[in-house]
Amino acid sequence: MTKAVQELLTLLDLESIEVNLFRGRSPKESWQRVFGGQVLGQALVAATRTVEGRSVHSFHAYFIRPGDPKSPILYEVDRARDGRSFTTRRVVAIQHGRTIFTMSASFHIEEEGYSHQCDMPDVPPPEQLIPDHELRKRAAAELPADLASWFASERPIELRPVEPRDWRNPEKTEPFQHVWVRATAPLPDDVALHQCVLAYASDMTLLDTCQRPHGVSVFSGGLQVASLDHAMWFHRSFRADEWLLYVQDSPSSAGARGFNRGTVYRRDGTLVASVAQEGLIRPRKERGVK
Repeated sequence: MTKAVQELLTLLDLESIEVNLFRGRSPKESWQRVFGGQVLGQALVAATRTVEGRSVHSFHAYFIRPGDPKSPILYEVDRARDGRSFTTRRVVAIQHGRTIFTMSASFHIEEEGYSHQCDMPDVPPPEQLIPDHELRKRAAAELPADLASWFASERPIELRPVEPRDWRNPEKTEPFQHVWVRATAPLPDDVALHQCVLAYASDMTLLDTCQRPHGVSVFSGGLQVASLDHAMWFHRSFRADEWLLYVQDSPSSAGARGFNRGTVYRRDGTLVASVAQEGLIRPRKERGVK
């Protein structure tokens, strides 16, 4: 197992400090706020640890305040309902006595029923694409030393974009992208863990989609970005350590907010998850936004 994947598993292994109360920590990195995917994954872990015999089929979350990476995050779980077929949990993430994030998650017993899905797009396989770490190494050469070191560091999630772009000088393109994703090392055989890892990974590229038609990125300057909400539905089984195609599009941007959608397919074409997110994409004024 790679060091980065082991660190991710440690990140998702929350400390139980009381009934329905868990504590999570952040990586020791010099970012000003906590990565949204980390909070998604940790909150889902907290909810999952209060449920037995059924798997999460959806969650809906709101990012309320930026997370402080220097302080632990407390996750408080409300056992809202335990029904015959469905279980509902509400999770509140707290730092410095204030709510920074909320999630509602629903769990379902395994059932048989009708089944259909949209077809997976025809795109090149991951073996024909440039690995993300190679793209990041090339980009790091043009970044400040402190940012370049982080940008080129080992990651727990490997990305292979079908339509890569220059983060520093992005061109205007259509509002869609296809990215192959997987953990960089084998994961334990735990369905809930694979769902939490995919939740973590689902926030890595989605907000970039609505920036593409405007020729901007977080690295090109003049842009304030933040995830505002995040919803995810799990349809069928998958492994997060095997290649998954993350198909993303952005139907609309308006009012400094960009709306993004995603569908996730196994390599055999099976649709396994869907995602939706709205994010802040605010052009910065010359004197800053107050």
